[in-house]
Amino acid sequence: MPYYVFRMTSPEGMELVKNLELINEFEKFREAKLFAKQQRANQDADDTAIIKVMFADNQLSAEEQLLAYREKPIVMEHEK
Repeated sequence: MPYYVFRMTSPEGMELVKNLELINEFEKFREAKLFAKQQRANQDADDTAIIKVMFADNQLSAEEQLLAYREKPIVMEHEK
């Protein structure tokens, strides 16, 4: 299964709305990870985009995983 590298943006004040842009696709995690790190390092200071690496059967599946709403985990007092 390939690794997909996406650039995620959200309109200001709308965190639940995500715009995805496929940047690249890799067969090996190491290559995808290094590429993502390089993309993050090259971002401007005012660029709020998030660079994500997703492992999935296909591009559609990777996009669905990224667009799935996830609640923030509740941190218990003993876990702090």
